Amino acid sequence: MQPSTQEQTDKEKQLAATAAMRWVRDGMVIGLGSGSTAAQFITLLGQELRDGKLRIQATATSVASETLARSFGIPLLEPRRGLRFDLTVDGADELDDQLRLIKGGGGALLREKVLATASDYLLIIADSSKLVPQLGQFPLPLEVVPFALPWVLDAVDALGGAPTVRPDKQNNQEMARTDQGNLLVDCHFKALADPEQLALQLQAIPGIVEHGLFLGLASAVLIGKGEQVVVRKRGAEPVNAMQFTELP
Repeated sequence: MQPSTQEQTDKEKQLAATAAMRWVRDGMVIGLGSGSTAAQFITLLGQELRDGKLRIQATATSVASETLARSFGIPLLEPRRGLRFDLTVDGADELDDQLRLIKGGGGALLREKVLATASDYLLIIADSSKLVPQLGQFPLPLEVVPFALPWVLDAVDALGGAPTVRPDKQNNQEMARTDQGNLLVDCHFKALADPEQLALQLQAIPGIVEHGLFLGLASAVLIGKGEQVVVRKRGAEPVNAMQFTELP
């Protein structure tokens, strides 16, 4: 019997997460991403830690990831001045061949970007469906201060973003809240011809705490594709992960 599309996607996520463990070194300080693929990595990391094969410390990008990490006994560091991460491993909602990303489908975009910029090496893990010719089909998330919401919606609408306020998954009558208590707005641009220009336009709108465009941050991407994992870096041809030796 052929595996279903979901089964294949789950397998590709698992393969990418497993390959990411090759980037982990004993004694590292690691940023833990959010989402289903990052959760696979956290689980593998926790198992290695329990087996006594690794000693690491970490900080999580969401309450959900923090809870999962604690369940495995992963030592967690609180935010502090001077804290840098040797490696952060996170997922993506979309990525292109220049390693530009859309993130924030799970609502953790602010903390994800904070840790990404505080990291020496950002490794993205994803299944093959996340690689696209052009960003934009996945709605671009924004984290928005509640007071500013009406004006943010007007400004984003003027940019052609067709913004919608994300509802709470448990109660559609309520608006979704981030771990910081802010609101989430999803922008439906459909195609982002110039992500860099859009990022500047969004940064100029008062009330937007952060946007889900991650530009120039990813060091490498591991993509599960069928039965293998491919490594992509900017300006380089994709290679099989088993042949890749340039580790941090």
